[in-house]
Amino acid sequence: MEQQRGLLLLFLGVQLLLMGAFLYQNHHRHSLASFLRVLIQDRPTVGEELPFLVSVSSAETSSQDVYANLSQIHPVDISEEHLPSCPLISPYINGPVKVMIPENLTMEQVVEKNPLVELGGQYRPPDCWTRHHTAVVVPYYGQNQHLRHLLFHLHPFLQRQQLHYAIYVVNQVHNTAFNRGKLRNVGFWEAMQEEEWDCVFFHDVNLLPEDDRNLYICDIFPAHVSVAIDKFNYKLPYHGYLGGVFALRPIHYLRINGFPNTYWGWDHEDHDIAARLQLSGLLLSRPHLLFGRYHMLEGQEPSPPQSPWSSFLLAPIRHKWQQDGINSLGYRLLSKERQPLYTNLTVDINFPTSQP
Repeated sequence: MEQQRGLLLLFLGVQLLLMGAFLYQNHHRHSLASFLRVLIQDRPTVGEELPFLVSVSSAETSSQDVYANLSQIHPVDISEEHLPSCPLISPYINGPVKVMIPENLTMEQVVEKNPLVELGGQYRPPDCWTRHHTAVVVPYYGQNQHLRHLLFHLHPFLQRQQLHYAIYVVNQVHNTAFNRGKLRNVGFWEAMQEEEWDCVFFHDVNLLPEDDRNLYICDIFPAHVSVAIDKFNYKLPYHGYLGGVFALRPIHYLRINGFPNTYWGWDHEDHDIAARLQLSGLLLSRPHLLFGRYHMLEGQEPSPPQSPWSSFLLAPIRHKWQQDGINSLGYRLLSKERQPLYTNLTVDINFPTSQP
């Protein structure tokens, strides 16, 4: 009995050490008390299965206006090098946020709601120094209304987290099929020419996050962030689904050779990315289902194929992934425009793929 008790204490001690190391390493850097507080908040009742269904605007979720409290943020009369560090946990983070879809929303109205966003869609907390620097890359194919709603919702969402961020919209032109992977590669390459971003979020234009505890910062692993989309009953539509919102550190991005350039439409791109992670020896992280919740705007995105990951798909990907990616990216940048809320990259991706 004493030996079993000793082994149990040793096991618990190892677990506490591992938790401490994780909390120190990950970018949230919460204290243990704060970490537990965040996990406990909004936990389901006993017997309630995850993920549970909650309407976007349900009063039971105590959702807060995504713009709430942001009027308290003001520039301070201090030089940038003397700014205090931002707190480890932003005081503006609340948890569930309301997803509002204003009728007849104009870009001018979105600009007016976000006065601290600089030209090109870049934002820095004006009153503190942040350690988190995130580029948000949005593949785009003419969804004007979706883009307005995304900018209306995402800008305050990110400001609540006290991030330094910028939004890059990669606008595909010409009548070719949509190529999300190649547009992601273009966005990454162009964004990294401007800033030394330590995290890149690849974000579909029609997804709006529903909980600001879903932090848009990179952890020690690549992350599939949109794990609970309302259209799919707040659960993954199939095991290998990696669509929607995906986050990578630049070093991880280069390790998997970016995204495939050869998938036109929506055929098996997620499977290719999953295979790249496996072949590169990288693990995939996901947020808790309560945090990684998204509302999908109505419109052009089809339902993902209900085909699970199959091992037979790994063989052909194994032979081509190191030659198909950022190292073989070919495109023509037609224009780069710094709009008030985003940097618009207009590109012709129907351009011969370069040879590595």
